[in-house]
Amino acid sequence: MTMTSSRPYIIRALYEWIIENECTPYMLVNAYAADVEVPQEHVKDGQIILNISPTAVQSLSIRNNAVDFEGRFAGIPNQIFVPINAVMGIYAKENGQGMIFDTDTSGSEPPDPTGSDGSKGSSESESQPASIKKPSLRIVK
Repeated sequence: MTMTSSRPYIIRALYEWIIENECTPYMLVNAYAADVEVPQEHVKDGQIILNISPTAVQSLSIRNNAVDFEGRFAGIPNQIFVPINAVMGIYAKENGQGMIFDTDTSGSEPPDPTGSDGSKGSSESESQPASIKKPSLRIVK
């Protein structure tokens, strides 16, 4: 049985956990992924870090296919849209606790951990890590 991505559920749970612990949730986004709508002038190294705390955004919606909200960048209002597969991580600003996700190239279908289907087993994924750039976190003050 094929299951949908667990990423939106994990993002929602971590968001709630970060808020309940009185921390600021930051979302790391691949700004160059398809259909991402973020202010490009704030993108660095293909990534953007978004403060998604209730005091920083309006109308936050973390759905199974995308995260969207209204936010201000340098005082200018923007509508932000991030497909779930472009979310690279979510973490607390204050202590860095949260989760960084593996690069998702398959869409909504998780990889087969046993490689039993014969087409996209572990041998193919083992040959790719050298070409995939892992996300990096920076301290933002």
